[in-house]
Amino acid sequence: MAETTHFYELFKPEHYDLKININRTKKLITGTSTITGNATQAKVAVHQKFMTIEAVKVADQEVPFELNDDADAIWIDLPQSGDVTMAITYSAPLTDTMMGIYPSYYELNGEKQEIIGTQFEAAAARQAFPCIDEPEAKATFDLAIKYDEKPGETILANMPENRFEDGYHYFDTTMRMSTYLIAFAFGDLQSKQTETKSGVKIGVFTTKAHAMNELDFPLDIAKRAIEFFEDFYQTPYPLPHSWQLALPDFSAGAMENWGLVTYRESYLLFDPDNASMSTKQHVATTVTHELAHQWFGDLVTMKWWDDLWLNESFANMMEYVAVDALEPTWHAWETFQTLEVPRALQRDATDGVQSVHVHVENPAEIAAIFDSAIVYAKGSRMLVMVRSLIGDDALRKGLKNYFAKHHYGNATGADLWQALEDASGQKIGSIMDSWLEQPGYPVVTAAVVDGQLTLSQKQFFIGAGKDEGRLWQIPLQGNYEETPTIMNEETIQLGDYQTLRQNNDKAFRLNVGNNSHFIVKYDDTLMADLLSEADSYDAISQLQIIQDMRLLAEGRQISFAEVLPLLRRFANSQSAIVISGLYRLANDLQQFVSADSTEEKNLQTFFGELSAEQVERLGFANRASDTADDLVIRPEVLKAALYAQNKAALAGVHELFVANQANLAALPAEVRALVLTNEVKNFGNAELFDQLLTTYAKSSDASFKADIQVALTSTTDKQFIGQIIVALENADIIKPQDLRAWVPALLNNDASQQATWDWLQSDWSWLEKTVGGGMGFTTYVNAVGQAFKTQARLVEYQQFFGPKINTPGLTREILMDKKIIEARVDLIESEKAAINTAVAKEL
Repeated sequence: MAETTHFYELFKPEHYDLKININRTKKLITGTSTITGNATQAKVAVHQKFMTIEAVKVADQEVPFELNDDADAIWIDLPQSGDVTMAITYSAPLTDTMMGIYPSYYELNGEKQEIIGTQFEAAAARQAFPCIDEPEAKATFDLAIKYDEKPGETILANMPENRFEDGYHYFDTTMRMSTYLIAFAFGDLQSKQTETKSGVKIGVFTTKAHAMNELDFPLDIAKRAIEFFEDFYQTPYPLPHSWQLALPDFSAGAMENWGLVTYRESYLLFDPDNASMSTKQHVATTVTHELAHQWFGDLVTMKWWDDLWLNESFANMMEYVAVDALEPTWHAWETFQTLEVPRALQRDATDGVQSVHVHVENPAEIAAIFDSAIVYAKGSRMLVMVRSLIGDDALRKGLKNYFAKHHYGNATGADLWQALEDASGQKIGSIMDSWLEQPGYPVVTAAVVDGQLTLSQKQFFIGAGKDEGRLWQIPLQGNYEETPTIMNEETIQLGDYQTLRQNNDKAFRLNVGNNSHFIVKYDDTLMADLLSEADSYDAISQLQIIQDMRLLAEGRQISFAEVLPLLRRFANSQSAIVISGLYRLANDLQQFVSADSTEEKNLQTFFGELSAEQVERLGFANRASDTADDLVIRPEVLKAALYAQNKAALAGVHELFVANQANLAALPAEVRALVLTNEVKNFGNAELFDQLLTTYAKSSDASFKADIQVALTSTTDKQFIGQIIVALENADIIKPQDLRAWVPALLNNDASQQATWDWLQSDWSWLEKTVGGGMGFTTYVNAVGQAFKTQARLVEYQQFFGPKINTPGLTREILMDKKIIEARVDLIESEKAAINTAVAKEL
């Protein structure tokens, strides 16, 4: 069978009767998948993976079938084409891969427990039951689940349970939906529930290892989010309930299963007694993201995975729209500027990056296109661009019509653009095609040339890049009236600069609001004028200056040395996003110094001077007078002061540790990771290390565990590093889901990089077996690409990953990270001397 043939072309399912029996003790799944549909030919294919097929029956008669494991297929010979019902009896293993149907493990009162959950996106429903496992193959489902049930256990699914019979839990028939959105779970769960104004039942579920008050905030956000989306979309939520379930083991962050959304515990649960503001915002945006999907992705689903962005980009934008409406004092769009914008701009500047809309067929490659920086972050920027062009009224009208036309069906990007064009009267599709169909983005150079204010666009690269003459239709968002709305040519002139400057009476700026996906390079005249006014700009505009300059320096269009004055200029800002952008730029300077060198001592002194006034203003622990911005700024400046070896900071942070030594979880959440890291690096011993590692393994507090991980991976002690490397393969200490945090952190620590790289190379097959196949496996290639910065390491990277270049799902990442390392090596070698000289002059 040709790889591009979709099984849906051969057989179109209409309804499934699923009876699934799960035995946790035997780690065995058995069942029958009875599928009613239409066969376009007598020989059809149905998806299966890791299954033993006992029989296939049509009208109670067995029919011939053949397995093709390479294609995840059961080939079935039907008596004839046309309408047919086939019953497939099967068995499959219950595995620990966090895909398909799988167990999650946790501890309660010192005893190991488990619950069963599911993860079917992108192509793992075929591990749970035979099906046409493609998004276009929508059908209704009757689900019946039997399991080795214990008293007091709870079972959940997409729809409400309607009866219990012969050991099976039967659930109501679903709406027409895609297989990857089916979900169920069972185990010893606890919950809190409420109801929306329109009568939708809302619930948050978790294991009993958590305090009940951790469910309050996500329950409140989920309720208000469903109500907000019903109003914004002008389309009712179509199911009777919306359950939110925290799973102890989860490969992704969260999954929008229709009516039963599943989450990593740290992405849903919230400790109201001690959690950072950023954690609270993260929980809120995760919940709103997944609930945005209940319409955009679930009610209307992309036709094929090449339009994945239709789901994710939209939900990524709507999470901020929703949170901004529900919690306006949080300034959610400022958070968007510090999280999504730089992530998209950084990734999208590497030659070879995927476009937002990308052709894909192989299931392993489908998993790999979930590139969060492109499909989520860049894609959401595209939609923010559209929103700013057409306005909210047209957006809401277009979406209402889109849902009405395609509900319970599938759609493409063209369908969305048509709905928005009809609502707004603007040709959105042609503008967006230039952004979605080609990778990368432009740098717009603004310069005074022969007296004329001139704009030119050219693709921006960090590192080597092949200029293919790409042009974008750029929403310029200029602050001069003479600036066109859209720039679609390579070069344009706006007129005589002196006249324009006099008439507009302000410095010339582009991309005001930073909603469009490009950066600006101003010539010296325009930049000097802009900086003369910068103190009066809003926080997003000030952040934008820093972000664009940092990228231009990485792209070798200016020197990092030219950017140093910006750091001092904004060092005492009381805006969290400005300080966040400032220290991202400052931290980049650390790659140009060697440990314990004169150059590093100069850089440490510079960091000390940058952070001194802020540390004096804010102190080491939270204060009643803190603003929301102060809570974010404090850890940024404290981290800088600790890097600077500021004696007062070192002592003050150590005193915080001592005061909370009996209950480290009670340390203020905003600075807890810093306090623990400082202790490990500067006051650490074997007793502390063992205490933290044991606490990490035993704790059910995901936020606290993350802080311990940050601290432990900062150690420079070879013995402790060796213990961590061993623990990477011990799931009783470090869960496989958490390796994607531990491994990058260890690689970025010079003291542990070699040991981690040795482990990664020797145990790559173990890593593939344990966490391969999921949406985040490319993390382990990218982690190496982000950490390596020498020519010798580049050679080692090529030697190890070169032979893996044709591994499905890894090809693009391997090629891109090679370019990322090459660019970093070249940057450091070329700029190191100039930057270190510039830092010394700043002192």
